[in-house]
Amino acid sequence: MCGVLGIVGKSSVSTSLYDGLTVLQHRGQDAAGILTCDNNGFVNLRKNNGLVKDVFFQKHMKRLTGNVGIAHCRYPTAGSSSPAEAQPFYVNSPFGIALAHNGNLTNAAKLRKRIFRDDLRHVNTTSDSEILLNVFAHEVYQALGTKTYTLTHKHIFTAVEGVFERCRGGYAVVAYVMGVGIVAFRDKFGIRPLIYGYRDTDLGREYMVASESVALDSQGFTVLADVKPGEAIILPLEGDIERHQCVSDASYAPCIFEQVYLARPDSMIDGISVYRTRMRMGEKLAKKIVREWPDHDIDVVIPIPDTSRTSALEMSQLLGVRYREGFIKNRYIGRTFIMPGQEQRKKSVRQKLNAIELEFRGKNVMLVDDSIVRGTTSKQIVQMARDAGANKVYFASAAPPVRFPNVYGIDMPAASELIANNRTVEQIQEAIGADRLIYQDLNDLIDAASEGNPRITSFDTSCFSQNYVTGDVDVNYFSELETARSDGAKQAREFKPSELRDVSQISN
Repeated sequence: MCGVLGIVGKSSVSTSLYDGLTVLQHRGQDAAGILTCDNNGFVNLRKNNGLVKDVFFQKHMKRLTGNVGIAHCRYPTAGSSSPAEAQPFYVNSPFGIALAHNGNLTNAAKLRKRIFRDDLRHVNTTSDSEILLNVFAHEVYQALGTKTYTLTHKHIFTAVEGVFERCRGGYAVVAYVMGVGIVAFRDKFGIRPLIYGYRDTDLGREYMVASESVALDSQGFTVLADVKPGEAIILPLEGDIERHQCVSDASYAPCIFEQVYLARPDSMIDGISVYRTRMRMGEKLAKKIVREWPDHDIDVVIPIPDTSRTSALEMSQLLGVRYREGFIKNRYIGRTFIMPGQEQRKKSVRQKLNAIELEFRGKNVMLVDDSIVRGTTSKQIVQMARDAGANKVYFASAAPPVRFPNVYGIDMPAASELIANNRTVEQIQEAIGADRLIYQDLNDLIDAASEGNPRITSFDTSCFSQNYVTGDVDVNYFSELETARSDGAKQAREFKPSELRDVSQISN
């Protein structure tokens, strides 16, 4: 779950890249980076750990000159949290290529060995994004051959076809290729989102590609289309966008968790309104309650801010039950389910939320959240409601039980750390301390998320169903994932303050 964007402009793009990153900050709070290229061929790069506002200062923005650039905000699903692994990554051969990536390669380990052994390229970090960059760079070199030094759009599309043949998993990529422009492509299932558009200025038409439509909206760009599964597009330095379908067997299977939690509600993903999806999720939950618990005694519906508000409000209206804001959120605390270490998450929940006692005292409250992952947050929130004087505390999840890890770019923990793994709903209810627990049905979630785009007939629902659409996830992969994603593994990878360094500028 990272945010990527790229702009080909007619004037300096650094401010638009910065502003676009701030809009995508919800997709990654670990690190941020911007790379630009000026008319003299100088590539300027600033990246480091931290929020966008903490990574870029006026002195950095002055160095980020040029009319074309790409940007990235990150949280780590693979590799370490070292600032050296912040993106974009850059290689100077061939031509000079920079890349930013949202997703996760499921065959990264095999690719790393082949890059070194066969492609004769060196990877400096543990990031699968750097692997992807080197695969792309090698395929560009192979497509170019020895007969010409002129890189054409046909060479680029041939190179992307080679990337699709070699790389497995979920990935949405923006890359800058020196002398060509920005290349963007999306895995053949369209697991991670990618959308592009344009804006007209006095100097001419500018193009932008980003993870979510809200980034385009905020910078005054008009949406043209989503990048299709298995498609590559080129935003050229001069001229119009070119598109090429690189995979013959591509099919839509976008990650349904984008609609549940990851994306901003004001975004459109593959033609589907995230806001409307979450409204329909609340409607489905309400209907389930009426169907399975017609004599409920719910006095008030209270969302757990922020993502669940839309679903909770729709649920309350259909149930005819009051909706109230019962928790005040500290907006300076990051998302808790991606934080390393159980103790840190426990501490962060109390720092993040505070209950309004008047909304709980003596009432039977229905708490609504977008999902339950580890259960740490849910358990503490249920206890907070009881401490505030609630009579009974019910809990509803707008998503089905999360029983399996997500392997395509969401840092869900190892299976053993998921509260729903190998537990019944009754056991989960007891574990979080609720008087009643209600989960969304998977079919209802799919119906809610697919309405609005008839082209989408399936989703990646692997964290709920264990159906991994790429077909290459097996027991051995899960074993490796358990080793890499457990709390203990993350704590062991924690970098030391002495490792902090500023990667501010490189030149070609």
